Formats: sequence, structure tokens, C-alpha cells
Amino acid sequence: MKPRKPSKAAQTADFLDSRTGAAKAVKEFARKLFPDHWSFLLGEVALYSFIVLVLTGVFLAIYFVPSMAEVHYPTDQLPASMQGVEMSEAFKSTLEISFEVHGGLLMRQMHHWGALLFMAAITAHMFRVFFTGAFRRPRELNWVVGFTLLILGLGAGFTGYSLPDDVLSGNGLRIADGVAKSIPVLGSYISYGLFGGEFPGKVIIPRLFTAHILLIPGLILALVSVHLMMVVVHKHTQYPGPGRTNKNVVGFPVLPVYAAKAGGFFFIVFGVIALMGAFLSINNVWNYGPYDPSPVSAGAQPDWYMLFLEGALRLMPGQTEIVIGGYTLSLNILVPGVVVPGILFTVLGAWPFIEKAATKDTGEHHLLDRPRNVPTRTGVGVAIITAFLILAVAGSNDLVATHLGLDLNFITWVLRVFFFAGPVLAFYLTKRICLALQRRDRELVLHGHETGRVVQLENGAMMEVHRPLDPYERWKLVSFEDKAPLEIEPELDANGIPRKGYKADRRRQRLSRFFYEDRIRPVTPAELAAAHEEHAEIASTSVAKLNPDERDAVTRALTSREDAHT
Repeated sequence: MKPRKPSKAAQTADFLDSRTGAAKAVKEFARKLFPDHWSFLLGEVALYSFIVLVLTGVFLAIYFVPSMAEVHYPTDQLPASMQGVEMSEAFKSTLEISFEVHGGLLMRQMHHWGALLFMAAITAHMFRVFFTGAFRRPRELNWVVGFTLLILGLGAGFTGYSLPDDVLSGNGLRIADGVAKSIPVLGSYISYGLFGGEFPGKVIIPRLFTAHILLIPGLILALVSVHLMMVVVHKHTQYPGPGRTNKNVVGFPVLPVYAAKAGGFFFIVFGVIALMGAFLSINNVWNYGPYDPSPVSAGAQPDWYMLFLEGALRLMPGQTEIVIGGYTLSLNILVPGVVVPGILFTVLGAWPFIEKAATKDTGEHHLLDRPRNVPTRTGVGVAIITAFLILAVAGSNDLVATHLGLDLNFITWVLRVFFFAGPVLAFYLTKRICLALQRRDRELVLHGHETGRVVQLENGAMMEVHRPLDPYERWKLVSFEDKAPLEIEPELDANGIPRKGYKADRRRQRLSRFFYEDRIRPVTPAELAAAHEEHAEIASTSVAKLNPDERDAVTRALTSREDAHT
């Protein structure tokens, strides 16, 4: 019988494998397991939004003219309000993309909505990683990579937002120029280097265009590749549950299950962005007009991910300048524009190492934390979110004042107070709530769910019948680490000589106490056995007197305690 000739696809695959050795890598990747949980989709939303940004960005780059040369808009083109108006080539090409190029306005709006969704998904994904402890060893470097992607996303948003050269984006560049100049000693050099002379110069739009379409996307692509490679190398994290340990992954293989789901989800994300671009108008630059340094639009705000910087600038009092060594420090710009975001991003970027210093933990962690089981970390995360939201509201304080009929100065002073008090209050309340939820979990493990059925025992005592927890729920409530504050050696050694390194150990111990001094320990088998014996002693003389249904229910409720940790 004549052997069957291989198909074209098989021949192509064999050709590539014989020259690249790709089959082994594809086979290894295809066998990787990924757990199935909705929160893991946040990272995928960010990735798919970035793909949409690349596709729409290529279309826009073909028609956009990154030039600040002055021209007049043609008198025979839409919109009518811009006919004959003097403007830059960048603004003119933006209008032509919107009104003259087929599908141009849809591409512009899809690009803008995709950018907003991209930043929202990255932020939500990072906070999911933060609250669940997915940044712990061996993923500290992957956290730094993800954090860098967040910073690059901010840079991509700012450079793209500024390209149309309209009044709104021009005012944003003016603020960036002021922030740069507020930096001591180097500020004026940074501004001159960025704008090629006095603001606004003639080169900022071409430079932003190069950074927006070449430099930043290239870095994002490289870091996304590193990020995904580390996910494959380190295994995917998973939530606690029966059969799930730090040494395995319970989920679906990449091929065919996960790949099919991921492909379908990409088209869902693409479709949502397309619908938003088609029906939700955004960044209508023809309403603002070309950039002119004299007018400033009322009710103007940047995109949401930059709104916290705008809010910080609005909250800072204006009369805060000091002179040191002949240099004037404009604290009203330096503090909100450089110091506040610098502290915020430094804490976020260094968090895995801060938490590691508090625990001296050297083990690998592939099981995620429930946020309630790490109350201090959860409280810090909520405090950061609270500070961000307060600054975002402050960035729109003029709109709040006009829409609610309130005094602008009153709103500003209220937000100033809340900026300092709000995060502290949010941290305290969140930590108390987490500890209360942990106590409730202990009660559930020890006693089960309340059913509302009360039976009277022979001795007259009343006893409520509790429904025992199923193994999945019980596992989730008891499988977490009991982390205690660090214990250190005394200040003086056996010879009464001050111990070297005691001060550093003392600082680490204080940090550890901040994290773990207030904690609720998980239920131990001994505690569970003691609770079982207590219930059995109460009911041992009376269960036989109950009717058969009640006797079976009470017996099940009691015996469930015995094997709760089996």
C-alpha cells in the first residue's frame, strides 16, 4: 500500500521544527495548566486591550502628521467651526482622520477607549495580585515587571493624549512643563531638553509621537513577553481549595481548553471596545480647538488614570515657595507633582520586599491569600485606593461644585482634610473588618452554619442544630498561614556586650509587629476536637430522647466536628 503523503500543514510544521526546534517548546507550553477563576481574566483584559491599541494605532499612525508647523484648515472640509482656523499640522491631521478618513473617527475612539480600559485592567490586575499576595517569592521580580508596565502605561497614555495638539492636551503639557521646572537644580534643563527651548517649542509633538508609537510600545511588548514567560516558569498561582497545594496546579491545559477560552474572550473584549467607540463619543477635539496658551477650558480634566495628579495639584496651597541656597523651591508644584506620586509608586514597587523584610519568609508561595487573612496588607491597599479616589475627586472639584451647587473653596478644604484622614480611617476600618471576618470563620469551622432549628434536651437546655461545613468550604477557612511577629535576640549578648545588628533587628521587629501583631489564628485540630467534646457532653444524655429526624440531625452536627480537618 502506498504511504499517505503528509499534509501541507504537517510539512510546514516539520520544516519549522527541524530548523528552530520549536516543537519541544510548543509541547511544553501546551501542557501547562492554568487555574480557572474570573479574577485571572483581568490580566487578559489588559493584554487584549493592548492588542486593540496596537491595531488601531497602526491605522492612526498612517494618517497622523506629527508636526507643529502652522497651517490653515481648509474651508471645504468638516467641521465647519474649524474652517479657515490657524492650527498645527498635528491638529489638522487629527480633524481629517475624524471627518475625512473612512472609519477614522471609529479608530480614534476605539484607540482612546482601549487605552482607558488598558489602564483600568492593569490597575485592577495589580491590586488583585496585591490583595492576594501573588507577588511573594518567587514572583517578586514579576511584580516589578508588572509595576513597570503600569508606569509605561501612564507614559503611553500621556504621550498619546498630547498628540492632537488641542487646547486640552496643550494645557496638560503646560502642567508637565511646570512640574519639570519645579525640580531643584535640574528642572530648567529638563524642560529645555524636553521641549527644545522655551515651552511649547516646535519639537515636542514629533518627540512625543516617536515615544508613543516606537519607544514605549517596544518596551511594553518586551516586558509583556518577560511577564508571560515568568508566569509559565513559576507556574500560575491558585486560590486555596481541596487538592491545591504549593506543589501543584489544578486547572486546564493551554491546548485546547484554555486557548479556546482565551480566543473567545479576546473577541469579547474587542467587541466591547468597538461598541464603545461606535456609540460613546470621547475626546471631541474640534470642540476645544487648536492649542493656544491664552485660553483654558472650564471643567477640563485629563483621563482618569492621570486625574490623581491633577487633584494633588489642585489641593496643594499656592503660597508655598521657599528659597534654599539661592534656589527657589516651588513646593506648591514639587510636592503634588513629584513627591506625592514618588512616594505612592515607591511604596507600591517595593512592597514585596517590604513585606518580606517583616517576615523573613524564604519559602515559595503558589497558593493565594484571602484578603481577610492578611488584614494589614488589605488595609494598606484600601488606604492607597482611598487616597487615589480622594485625589481623583479633587481633580474634578470644579465639576463637583457646579453640579452640586457647593462652594469650590469649601470642597477643596474638605478634600484636604480627607486626604490625610481618609486613608488612615480606611486602613483602620478595613483591618477591623478583616479581623471580624476571621473570627466569624473560626466560629463557622468550630460550630458550622446556624440553621435556626432549636431542640430542647432532656435536661431542659435548648440546643440549636448546626449544619456542618462541606470539605471545600472547611478547607478554605482553615488553610492559611499563622504568621507571628518576629522574635529577636536580646540587645546584650551572654557577656553583656551590645550585640551587633540589634538596631536593624529591632526595626525589622517593629515592622513585623505592624503586620502581624493583630491576628486571628486558624483553627487547629486540637481546638476542633475540644469543641466536639464540649458539644458531645451537652447532648450525650439527651440525643436518644429526640425523635429520629432530630436525633440524626444533631448526630451529624456533632460528628462533623471530629473530621473537620481530615
